[in-house]
Amino acid sequence: MPTNLPPEARAKWIKVMEARSPEEKIRALQEFISAVPKHKGTEKLLYWARRRLRELREEIEDKKKKRSGSRGPTFFIEKEGAAQAVMVGEPNSGKTLLLSRLTNVRVEIVDYPFSTQAPKPGMLFVRDVPIQIVDTPSIVFSGEGPKWTSRVLGLARNADALMLVIDMSRNPVVQLKRALERLEEYGILLRKPKAHVGIERTSSGGINVIVNGKIVDGSIEDVKKMLRDYRIHHAIVRIFGEALLEDIEATVLGARSYKPSIIVANKMDLQEARENFYKLVETKEFNGLNMVPVSAKTGENLSQLGFKLVEVLELIRVYTKQPGGEVARTPLVLRRGATVMDVAKSIHSEIAKNFKYARVWGKSVRLDGERVGSEHVVEDGDIVEIHAKA
Repeated sequence: MPTNLPPEARAKWIKVMEARSPEEKIRALQEFISAVPKHKGTEKLLYWARRRLRELREEIEDKKKKRSGSRGPTFFIEKEGAAQAVMVGEPNSGKTLLLSRLTNVRVEIVDYPFSTQAPKPGMLFVRDVPIQIVDTPSIVFSGEGPKWTSRVLGLARNADALMLVIDMSRNPVVQLKRALERLEEYGILLRKPKAHVGIERTSSGGINVIVNGKIVDGSIEDVKKMLRDYRIHHAIVRIFGEALLEDIEATVLGARSYKPSIIVANKMDLQEARENFYKLVETKEFNGLNMVPVSAKTGENLSQLGFKLVEVLELIRVYTKQPGGEVARTPLVLRRGATVMDVAKSIHSEIAKNFKYARVWGKSVRLDGERVGSEHVVEDGDIVEIHAKA
């Protein structure tokens, strides 16, 4: 990823970031591509930009079909629940049966490749946490692949988590190697890279750079200058590990992203699957990947798959109660690390604005009913009672 884009190209990218509609983004991306110098250092960036252009055009077509009531397949899936997890896999890997077993959605199971022609959602509930699971048309991890490959991987990029379904009866080591290569081509990383950069846009406060590691080839001031060049004047930048300036620019451009994921080792009911799973686990290059052995056919380990999803998504349940009232039956679902103020904002902006203090029951406090401030970090299962100014 280049860190020396000319001012004209950076200015064009600002238009891409500011574009609201897919049509505006298409026009801005076309101008950006024209402004980027064509040389080896920009090959990956241009590949990503052209692929994104294609995805946006397909997205517009999907929305047109939906509005017109067309019966043709659409790839537009509106997110529902606390998070969305997209399943990706090769033909006959068992994704459709998995969707049915996890969510009870009605599907037609057939024994021939590429039977699924459009994504299909269902809802999985794990301890009161609703997670939308999306089955997708099969792709192949080597060679040209079906025409919908970029659209499937576009869904994966936009999802909160990825479920990579591997058929344990067919050389899973080769499958997974090819899958990781194909996903990386599309800017999807299943492992946290050595340098992980997160940029959270804010409405005020300037640019705050938090470094848990180091910036290898620059300084905090260089990071701030880069963001200002892209007209980002208020943001929290979190840098983990040893980051290059190009890692930070790649995050600004959105050209690659880490995706929480699970390798779903399916068909564990087959005779050769156990031995194949051990080979998968023992392959050093797969160290650090979350693997869950399951059988969609028998239901083996499917409950564990749900719990693992909640874990990789870093979701927690927080139950609320009014002073003197009963505990709400339905929890708020927040990300791990959420504070009492995040709880207040999730209830209502006025409660957050008029916040005084809170009382908490659960794992995050030493004593049940302990009085805490707005920055107190809540844990899974906590009960929070917020007191606000009248």
